[in-house]
Amino acid sequence: MDDLYLPAIVVAIVLILFGFLMLLAKRYKRCPSNRVLVVYGRTREGRVAKTIHGGGTFVWPLIQDYDFLHLDPIQIEIDLKGALSMENIRVDVPSVFTVAIGTDPETMQNAAVRLLGLSADDITKQAQDIIFGQLRQVIASMKIEDINRDREKFLESIQSSLEPELEKIGLDLINVNITDLTDESGYIEAIGRKAASQAIQQAEIDVADQVKRGAIGVAEANKEKAIQVSNAVKVQEIGTKEAEKDKMVRVAQLEKEKAVGQKTAAFQQEAQIKEAERQMRIAVAEANAKAVAGENISKAEIADTNAHLRVKEAEAYQRGEARHREAEAAVREAQYLAETRAALAMAAKIEAEKRAELEAVAKAEKAKQIVQAEAQAEKTRIEAEGQAAAIFARLEAEARGNYEILAKKAEGLRRIVEGCGGSQQAFQMLMLEHLEQLAQTAATAISNIKFDKVVVWDGGANANGAPAGAAGFLQSLARSIPPMLNIMRDVGGVQMPDFFGKLVGETDGAASGTAAGPAPPAPSVPAASAATQAAKPKAGAS
Repeated sequence: MDDLYLPAIVVAIVLILFGFLMLLAKRYKRCPSNRVLVVYGRTREGRVAKTIHGGGTFVWPLIQDYDFLHLDPIQIEIDLKGALSMENIRVDVPSVFTVAIGTDPETMQNAAVRLLGLSADDITKQAQDIIFGQLRQVIASMKIEDINRDREKFLESIQSSLEPELEKIGLDLINVNITDLTDESGYIEAIGRKAASQAIQQAEIDVADQVKRGAIGVAEANKEKAIQVSNAVKVQEIGTKEAEKDKMVRVAQLEKEKAVGQKTAAFQQEAQIKEAERQMRIAVAEANAKAVAGENISKAEIADTNAHLRVKEAEAYQRGEARHREAEAAVREAQYLAETRAALAMAAKIEAEKRAELEAVAKAEKAKQIVQAEAQAEKTRIEAEGQAAAIFARLEAEARGNYEILAKKAEGLRRIVEGCGGSQQAFQMLMLEHLEQLAQTAATAISNIKFDKVVVWDGGANANGAPAGAAGFLQSLARSIPPMLNIMRDVGGVQMPDFFGKLVGETDGAASGTAAGPAPPAPSVPAASAATQAAKPKAGAS
């Protein structure tokens, strides 16, 4: 019986080992050269993911999973318009930026954290936002003339400002191409026109300089020619005249002069030959210039043809590369379809478990926060009620104290009025008590005033016929003195000396209070009104 089951057991063991080996082979992932392998889940390096460029690694099932980041270059067209320069001039800078995911360890980690699972359009959108901001910042730090004149410095500023920001999301800057540079105000166009005008002016100056030098050379040649011709004519005339004069006598001298004439003719012939050679050299130089110009035009046409050929080759290579990558993508999609479905099912299960756990924790935390909030509200209410009660008690005590003070003060004033026999008498008595203080205050107020002189303008009489000015003031003062004396005598019990005057109708005995008995009390209200009326003109006079 055991012999019958032994082959089946062996076959089962072989199948299990074969399946295990196939699983191991299937979970070993190799990374192509144009991608970055990202293994995420539980890693030994203490990072959120392990990134590999080239080579391969084993991906543990259940606890690890993997994905790829493409290293294909991404071209981003930036149509920047209205960027402010250092001179606050708006500039349009359309450009093309080429970026790709970096392959150094730190950049790959940043790409794994921020770009894994994103499409090329999403990556392009993130890079566009960063490029727009940094490009505006670089333009704002430079002048338009510097940007237009020193493009290399402008590109270096863009790269130094943009590369650290792109590395934060895992991208490397490969190339920057500024396609054009324009502005709304036409400043750059004006700079170009200025440069073109300066070049034209310099060319015209050079042409005029060469023309001037040629004219100077021609004039000098003509000058030499005229001098030589004039000398020859002079010698010829002298020789002819001397020959006619000494024809028969000086034969030997004529032969000598003949030799001189022959030499002069030879010299003139040599000068003509040199002039012909100079004309030939000028013609040869012009022909060489035309030949060089033709060669340059031919070279330009050849360069243009080569450029078109390179463009065609690049387009053909791009089409072939795109078809190759599409085929690879179809193969990879068919290869990883089953693994993706299993991973999605496992991820859904883990997500459901996490969601249930998080809901339980959230419900417990919510109940705890509700209890804490109710306790805090009750505590706040009790503290507010205690503070309100304390404030009410303090204000009630203050009100009672103020009420008692005012009640006692009213009781004292009532008794003073009853003791004085009326409110007017009580007022006069209180005023008499404060008379010394009022006098001291008035004296203090005018103690520091210095008068150099006092000028009194007498205005004649008032409209009712009473004297005005100083005379009116003295009469008012004289009328106010007797009522004041009566107030001081009746209220304060003070008898002033007789030289202050007496009221009309008073006797000496009545004034002294011994012969005719006590004097009848003067009415208090008129006295007070008289004192007030006396005080008013006094104030006006002063």
